[in-house]
This record gives sequence, C-alpha cells and structure tokens, in this order.
Amino acid sequence: MKQMAQEIRAELTEHIIPFWLSLRDEKQGGFIGRVDYDLTRHPEADKGCILNSRILWFFSETYRALKDERLRGAADHAFAMLRRMTDDENGGVYWALRAGGAVADATKHTYNQAFAIYALSAYYRATGCQEALERAFALFRTVETHCRDEGGYLEAFTANWQPESNEKLSENGVMAGRTMNTLLHVLEGYTGLYEAAGEEEVRRQLYFILDIWEKHVWNPAQRRQEVFFDHDYHTLIDLYSFGHDIETSWLMDHTLDVLADEALAARLRPCLLAMADHTLAAAFTSHGFANECERGQVNQKRIWWVQAEALLGFLNAWQRTGEDRYRQAVLAQWRFIRDFVSDKRPGSEWFWYVQEYGAPGSDQPIVEPWKCPYHNGRMALEVMRRLNA
Repeated sequence: MKQMAQEIRAELTEHIIPFWLSLRDEKQGGFIGRVDYDLTRHPEADKGCILNSRILWFFSETYRALKDERLRGAADHAFAMLRRMTDDENGGVYWALRAGGAVADATKHTYNQAFAIYALSAYYRATGCQEALERAFALFRTVETHCRDEGGYLEAFTANWQPESNEKLSENGVMAGRTMNTLLHVLEGYTGLYEAAGEEEVRRQLYFILDIWEKHVWNPAQRRQEVFFDHDYHTLIDLYSFGHDIETSWLMDHTLDVLADEALAARLRPCLLAMADHTLAAAFTSHGFANECERGQVNQKRIWWVQAEALLGFLNAWQRTGEDRYRQAVLAQWRFIRDFVSDKRPGSEWFWYVQEYGAPGSDQPIVEPWKCPYHNGRMALEVMRRLNA
C-alpha cells in the first residue's frame, strides 16, 4: 500500500496537476474547455460551469493539501470565472458560457448548482474568502427555493426557474423527473458546505436527502441504487450503475462521518458496504471496473471516473472492514489505472475510457464539459490523506 500511495502522489503532482495548470486561459478567463483525443486544444470552446466548478474544487483542495502557491493562483482564477457564470438577477449558475463570456446555455440545473456549492465551499476552506462562503449559501438557498418540492429534488429549469425537460442528466432512453445522480451530488455539495460552516439549516437538509435515499433510491433486494425516476419515484429502467454505486459507498459514508450520528450510521453503513461488496462481485476484475449493466447487458468500457471511484470505494471498504479482498482490489485497480488509463503521452492526462483490456477510446476527447480533474484528483488526495503519503 505504501508504494501505491507514493505512486499515486506522483501521478497527482507530476501528471494531473501540471496538465490542468497548462489549460489556464489567460486571455479569456477560466480554463480551456476542450482538448481532443489528438491533444488539439480549443480555446474557442464553450466553458461549462460543471467543468469550471470541478476545476475550482480541484485546485482548492490540492492547495490545501500541498500548499503550492501555483495551485492557489489557479483556484483564484477559477473562482473569478465562477463569478461570471452566476446569474446575479435570477440567482444560480448557468450551464455554460461562450469562450468570450456570453451565455451559451442558460439552463439552471440542480446538479450544476450543487457542484458550484461544493467548489465554493472548498475554496472558502482553502483561502478563507468570505465572498465564496456567501455565494455558496446563496446557491444553497436558491436550490432550496427553486429546485425541490416536498418530495425531494427536481432537475432542470430555465434561466428564470421555470421547469424544463431533463435532457442533460437523462440517458439510456429515458426522460427522468428525478435522478439518483443529482440527489447524490446535492448531498456532496451540502456536505462540503456543512464542513465549511457547520450551519444547522444545512445539516437538516442532509438528513432530508439521506431519508430520500433510504426510502426511494436504495434497493435492498438488489443491493444497488435505482437510477432514473418519475416524479413519484417509480424507477424508469433496469439499470445498475456500477460507478455510481461504488462512488456512493464511500461518499455517503463520509457524510455519515461528518454528521457523527451513531444511530444513523449504524443503519446506513451496512447498506453502503453491501453496495461495495456487490460491485466487487458484479463489476470488478483484474482488468478494471465495468461501467454499468442495462437490462442485463454489461457495458465493459473502463471509464476514467469509474476507475478512480472504484479504487477509492474499495479503499474505504477495506478501511471499514479490514477484509483483504478489498485491499487486493485496491492494488489491482491502481495497477490497471497506472498501466492503461493514465495517458503517458506528453501534454495529456487520463483517457476518457479504455476497453476492457486497455485499448484507449480514441473517439472521446481528453477534456470536455464532463471530463475533469475532480474524480482522479480526489482519488489521489484521499489516498494521500488516508495512507499518509
């Protein structure tokens, strides 16, 4: 484990961080929004708020861990762009801006607001910037005002908060009124905000989210989460998202740590460990971690974020249980990432995906609105923290 942790630290400091620092756009602000598979950079590409929020989170957290002033400067740069992505009249953050600053997509998506909260909370913790905390709370109250009803969290809205269809987070041939993915990342954003400020109103909403998860998202018979729902939480498709299940298994566990409610943890942790155990059997081999299973058909692509979350989820399960099968899975997962997912070409980072036996997916870019340093960067930071690397 010690050697692995040292290798992962080097992957972060010598590979991931330099790549993302190199994408800083000094002319137009923010960071370059697209890099093709052939490593062609597109400064003219739209700048997505999710990508920028994840970059802000990444540089804030790496600055906290490494105290490198270059990282503080990159976080400041991303924070300045997030200001520009905010709708000061109607509240909330837009989906995307043009490279030159005009609004490219005015959609207000709950998922997007949650990531901005997560990023701003991390920036506040890294820098003490009071404006960032104020902006995080403004977005929290915007979400609670416009993005939820008494049953839970809704999905997509127009610029002035009228409901619209959820193309952005509906996949696999369904149009979802509620999604597991949005609920998970609202939980993540609110957990970050609660860590930053400890406000009771945020704590109450964490309990609200966990209650929804337990009642509607968790499927105890299948030991997995349901993914897409109608407004009344009827599941819309037989879909087993291996990546989201292993991500939830440690991310929600972290929320339980933050809340420090022993009774709640005693009830929910067995569910989270059951998810980790199930994915170990259903999705993991020595050749990485499969993507998902739709209607019984397994998608064997090894997607970058799923690989990172699998390593971290198994590390968390090993630390919770001490079971060696999880430790062995962590080591094997890192070997697969190191040897196949990490792109060794100069000027690159990780491939978007590779095939089961390591061939890279050349039909996907290296950077786009969803491809970011958040999953692999967070994996590295958590390994360093947990294993004292």
